[in-house]
Amino acid sequence: MLNKFFVSGYRFHVYNKRILLIKGEFRNNDKGNEKLFVTLDDEKLQVKIEEHELPIPVTQNDNLITKQYYLWIKLPGNWKEMKKLRIVQCGLGEKKIIRTFSIRTIQKLYRKIPHNIDQMRVIDQGIRIKGWYIDTGDTRLEFEKHNKPIKAEVHQVRRVDVVNAFPECKKENAIGFEAILPCNKTDVVKVKVISLDRNDFSKVYMDENSIFNKISQTGELLKKTNNTFHQYGIAKTLEKAQRKILKKDIIPYEGWLKLRTPKKGELNRQKNEKFSYMPKVSIVVPLYKTQKKYLVQLIESVMAQTYGNWELCLSDGSGAESPIEGVLKTYEKKDSRIRVVYNKKPLQISENTNAALDIATGDFIAFSDHDDLLTPDALYECVKAINQNPEVEMIYTDEDKISMNGREHFEPHFKTDFNIDMLRSVNYICHLCVVKRSLYENVGKLNSDFDGAQDYDFVLRCVEQTKNIVHIPKILYHWRAHKDSTAENPESKNYAFEAGKRAIEAHIERLGISAEVTSRAEKGFYRVKYELQDKPLVSVIIPTKDHIEDLDKCLQSLEKVNTYDNMEYIIVENNSEKEETFEYYDRIQKEIPKAKVVYWKEQGFNYPSINNMGVDNSKGEYLLFLNNDTEIVNPDCISELLSQCQRSEVGAVGARLYYEDGTIQHAGVIIGMGGVAGHAFVGFEHDDLGYFARIVLVQDYSAVTAACMMVKRNVFEKVGRFDEGYAVAFNDVDLCLKIREAGYLIVYDPYAELNHYESKSRGYEDTEEKVARFNSEVDRFQKRWKDVLQKGDPFYSPNLTLDKNDFSLTIDVR
Repeated sequence: MLNKFFVSGYRFHVYNKRILLIKGEFRNNDKGNEKLFVTLDDEKLQVKIEEHELPIPVTQNDNLITKQYYLWIKLPGNWKEMKKLRIVQCGLGEKKIIRTFSIRTIQKLYRKIPHNIDQMRVIDQGIRIKGWYIDTGDTRLEFEKHNKPIKAEVHQVRRVDVVNAFPECKKENAIGFEAILPCNKTDVVKVKVISLDRNDFSKVYMDENSIFNKISQTGELLKKTNNTFHQYGIAKTLEKAQRKILKKDIIPYEGWLKLRTPKKGELNRQKNEKFSYMPKVSIVVPLYKTQKKYLVQLIESVMAQTYGNWELCLSDGSGAESPIEGVLKTYEKKDSRIRVVYNKKPLQISENTNAALDIATGDFIAFSDHDDLLTPDALYECVKAINQNPEVEMIYTDEDKISMNGREHFEPHFKTDFNIDMLRSVNYICHLCVVKRSLYENVGKLNSDFDGAQDYDFVLRCVEQTKNIVHIPKILYHWRAHKDSTAENPESKNYAFEAGKRAIEAHIERLGISAEVTSRAEKGFYRVKYELQDKPLVSVIIPTKDHIEDLDKCLQSLEKVNTYDNMEYIIVENNSEKEETFEYYDRIQKEIPKAKVVYWKEQGFNYPSINNMGVDNSKGEYLLFLNNDTEIVNPDCISELLSQCQRSEVGAVGARLYYEDGTIQHAGVIIGMGGVAGHAFVGFEHDDLGYFARIVLVQDYSAVTAACMMVKRNVFEKVGRFDEGYAVAFNDVDLCLKIREAGYLIVYDPYAELNHYESKSRGYEDTEEKVARFNSEVDRFQKRWKDVLQKGDPFYSPNLTLDKNDFSLTIDVR
């Protein structure tokens, strides 16, 4: 069978309009001996073919695709006078026309300026749209409504995804933007992209349900459907078209939420469901001069719960002549499950919440703010989780934000399962939080010493007393984001962030942990810097083959940048071929007494075997597996890794790694990405925070890369070392999963920073033998960790995509 080339995209070079780019993939992933050429009316054209690694592998025709090929085609000066351009493939004695383009199609493409509108959202100031364009020469944006110019507030933003999609483009020419337009929901806006020699535009229909918007989407769909039909045939075309029609490729959060919100029939079913255990849930809410409309909406959201065994415990801390007393008395009469404490004097947040707790009689206690909303199925899902996990003592859910007018939902927070290191970096648990009465009685009431972060302190005290914690990965709480809320304006509550720091300090003091807590520049995020318990020997295991410039840079950074000194460097030589390599070994062992070269003499390449041999020749209590193409960035890098690894509950620690251009190469590993595993946030800018700051916060992950990974020696031996069945791929992920299976944490520490000049050490999977080996390792991993892959990564939400590494919404239901 022909190793067919599939065209997946085409466009012109950003700067040179005589060069056409056609992108695609091969059925068997690798080009192998296949030949591609391009003809223009049967005349061969000059073509440059480049191989690119896909940031996230994809599955196509049951094959794992990790590579994409770029065909840069040089067009002659008279190309517009021709008729047809063809892609032709030759292989295994077979010659086949892969794709034919009419010159008319290419001419239409020639006139376009690359741009896209990604998102549209109704806000109080009008409409906010997000998108990007490529600056091809003094390019600017203009906006029109009813054929008349309108002024817009425009801000430029970084778009790493656009930079990656246009590798020939300078970073400064890939422009992301957010624009706020003074428009109504029924308006139609033309977004014009204008350069020196071309004009292009997109129409934005503000009402995403309007017939015009559907027609516009259908037009785009027809174009893409035609392209898919040429490449994949009718079955694949129908599949892809259905995904588009159902908005399953890219979907705004508002639409995503609607698709996953229980419909009336499901809510009625929930109302009639009888659990074997029907606990009473007390929802406690402190009130303080709450706006009446928000208070009414909160109470109504509780009354609309499909699970009926609840009580709403409200404490009015507004003081004498409370402006909300009338509303509260009305609802007390309306539903006997609503109970109110009328306080005669104003109360601070903790004592106000405690007053509500005093009247709570429920088996479980849920905490809510006074102007937020519960989804109708919130308590049902919590009680369902209680019945599924009888030992549970604490539950938390996902949440999003809701605008003041209640019309817009945004910034969904899809959380990890319980993650102690993330919790010590930020109060990610937040809303909705439900605790068992016995746990509440054990840890005590809210502490007014931490007002502003009293919930953070309470949660930290709870997790000190229980391991029976369940996360429900569903949006069950809407957090009101108005101008004085910490949801949207963190400066409004600086005192709360200082209280958060003190809450963490009190937490680690109770646990007897020696560490320093500092606040990050970003409000509400913290760093716990653990003290080194002692200065044990760290054995740095560095596999290497030739590339002595890289190795020397690595060693010099360990010697001259790193400040931790009780180390040994075990350089594992494997099949080097250059004489100067061995001369370097002799010299470096004399210059650096810590360095020792050992020789792995097997044939081929087996990363686990090489590293296992390095361990055999080492003496350290801690092992640091380090690629030879890495370079220490910060002086306390090793100390930072060691301080985390010395914790009794930690088995391994990974670092934040950068490509040579400063973008993110590694910030944790996500299980299931691309079918197996993949790095988070690849290609993000050096100073990006990532999804809810996950690039820059210490947290637990399922795995980290062994390009820089510190492991306790006794843990490494306990779990059976590196599995030598993974010669090249997934050996580090497999090791991490074995460490987690043994009960230890895997910690990602962004404060240990290194440059990683990846791909210098070994080449691409460019032979049939290598491709077969890679596929066998994929199969081995998927069989060994079948349950983990089926259940999903506990530190990555099932609501987020496994097709990209940017933590964007999934288009599938997992």
